[in-house]
Amino acid sequence: MTKHPDTVADPGRIVSLAQQIRDGVLSPVELLQRYIDRIDAVDSEVQAWRELCLDGARSEAEALTREIETGTIRGPLHGIPVGVKDIIDVKGVPTRCNSKSRADIGPATADAETVAALRAAGAIMIGKTHTTEFAFRDPSPACNPHNLAHTPGGSSSGSGAAVGAGMVPIALGTQTMASVNRPAAYCGIAAFKPSTRLMPGAGVALLSGLYDTVGYYGYRVADAATVFEVICPSHARMHGAAAANTALTITNLQDPVLETADEDIQKSMRQTAKLLKDAGHTVRTQNSPVSFADIQEQHRLTMEYEIGRFQRELLDKPKGSVGPYLCEAIERGLEISEADYFEARRAIDNARHSFFNHFPDTDAFLWPATPKTAPKGLEWTGDASYISPWTALGGPVVTMPAGLSSENMPIGYLLAGTPGSDYRFAGTARKIADAAER
Repeated sequence: MTKHPDTVADPGRIVSLAQQIRDGVLSPVELLQRYIDRIDAVDSEVQAWRELCLDGARSEAEALTREIETGTIRGPLHGIPVGVKDIIDVKGVPTRCNSKSRADIGPATADAETVAALRAAGAIMIGKTHTTEFAFRDPSPACNPHNLAHTPGGSSSGSGAAVGAGMVPIALGTQTMASVNRPAAYCGIAAFKPSTRLMPGAGVALLSGLYDTVGYYGYRVADAATVFEVICPSHARMHGAAAANTALTITNLQDPVLETADEDIQKSMRQTAKLLKDAGHTVRTQNSPVSFADIQEQHRLTMEYEIGRFQRELLDKPKGSVGPYLCEAIERGLEISEADYFEARRAIDNARHSFFNHFPDTDAFLWPATPKTAPKGLEWTGDASYISPWTALGGPVVTMPAGLSSENMPIGYLLAGTPGSDYRFAGTARKIADAAER
């Protein structure tokens, strides 16, 4: 078995950690200190954290420990630490979005809704993780824990790296194109990106209102799914949970865009399909009824149109205070006409209808997360072409770790579901991971 570098570590199973806390085997104070020690050991190399909030985290851990001693449990995540991408508000902490234009911004006056939901469940916010600027392409300093010379992906670069390096068991990211699922794939961890726009966006810096969605990182699929289930909005639970012992029908989707996948990715895909078949699930290979290349282009157009309108004021900031990639995207977006924007929106809506109606019996779609593993260097956060169409199609998308490449870099796969099926799909993803996660 290939030995991981010292900067890679498993931060632990969330369900197990929470049970140990409830049973009094492990206190929130002890668990928090475990992650602080790990941060001290490796973050000077990985650089996942923009700002740590350890005084507040320690006070919260002490309060949660006292509550356990009196028999009080706030919720399923009582005492579990969380890292928060620095475009998401945490009360008392500035949300700088990795932008010089926000260097002097004051502390947030309230938690983002997703942070408040996690606090209500007993979680502890321990700090803000690095992000690309305003969650677009201008890079952060975070490195891939599997090889520090490679990108951890973006835009949720620090969140993916923090979990992959064992510095925290849960982290929050956001996805407008590929920014939750890609860092998970590159860093060898799991992620749950809910149906596009399912989760409340209050307190999250806006990039594109049509796509921005908060997602959840854990070391393995069950961890990421658990976090989502804990704070899943009540209206999204209407489909119920997945049946525990039922074999699944999984579509191994084919489309011409997959021709760019390298041999390591293709080999891993074949192994994953075999593992699922061996576990008793039906895996069928079918062609997509819609063009993923077309959806990708329509996604880019609609996203950049909105970036141009929502972030126009950034062009008026002093020169050098906003990165070149974001400025260029704003300028491109401003050149897109309203007519083209609405035409592309309608095309995506039509493609979504055609696609999911074509697969009425599919429980999950299996698809490579990226055509290659994490590229070398930090300037480019990697290829989004395999993830972008799924974000536009709008259903839940889970990243499942699938081992290492011949160069010892992580490979990840996407498990995608029907829009709105999130609560049921969390159970479906667990079952698939039980058979094929590695």
